Formats: sequence, structure tokens, C-alpha cells
Amino acid sequence: MSGSLAITNRQRTVSLNPRLLRRITKSLLTELLKLDTFDLSLIIVRAPEMAQINQTFLQHEGSTDVITFDYAENSPHVTRHTSLSLHGELFICIDDAIAQAKEFRTTWQCELARYVIHGVLHLRGYDDIRPADRRKMKREENRLLQEIARLFPLKELGRRPRLAA
Repeated sequence: MSGSLAITNRQRTVSLNPRLLRRITKSLLTELLKLDTFDLSLIIVRAPEMAQINQTFLQHEGSTDVITFDYAENSPHVTRHTSLSLHGELFICIDDAIAQAKEFRTTWQCELARYVIHGVLHLRGYDDIRPADRRKMKREENRLLQEIARLFPLKELGRRPRLAA
């Protein structure tokens, strides 16, 4: 098993615990999805940057929760569920996580974990365009989120600011 995981936090809206986010993501990739190799970057951004990425690369207006860039060479998505490797980049919008957490009566930390799972599922070949595919993806997303929430204290993704000595 070999894996590379980079986490870049380009927002200051919330205090984020990158160590816990790394542990959660590695557990998702290696223990729950049983991947042999991975090369994944998570970039946490604010809404203005996400809107710019969305417009530039997808020609969509406004911000969104997660944008996935798949860099795998064997990218016919149909056979990817069984692939044991993954190569991509996830841009995750913290502002959308906060807004959707209020809407769905959960925490932004839980939404952040959901977005990581959602993006990774896209890299595994799941799609959410057609309703039947969306339901299948949502079931798997919910299953994985339950496992992650059982294994990790998601609330601790919001790190308390350190007190100056």
C-alpha cells in the first residue's frame, strides 16, 4: 500500500484540525475503501475561490460544496468501483459546509467529512447526474459517513484556538 495525501487549508473562517482530517481521510481510503494506492489532495477554500474554480473549469455560476478533479489514467468511470487506486484533487468549500449544516441541522464538521467522502466516491467512479445513480451514490455516502462518525470524533475537526502562554 502506498499513498500520498496533501491537505491545504486556504480559509480562515473556521479553525480546522488538519491532523484529524488527515486521519479520517486515510481511514476512508485504506480501511473502508481498501485502496492499494492513492494520490489525493484536499484543498479547503472559501466561497469566492470556489465560485472562481466552478466558473473556470465547469462554466457554472456561483460556489458549490465540492469539486472533484480526477487525474486517473484509466478514466472510463464504469469499471472504476473495483479499481484499487485513486488519483485526484478535491476542492471543498467551507462556506457551503457551514450553510448546508444549518439547512440539514447538522454540523459543518459532519458536512466536511461528507464532502470528502462524496469527492472520493466521484474518484471511484460514482456519478450523481441521473436519479438512480444519485440514489446509489447517496446510499454509499451515508454508509461511509456513519462508519467515519463511529470511528472519529467529527466535532473535533473544529480545532479550538490555542491559548497564548
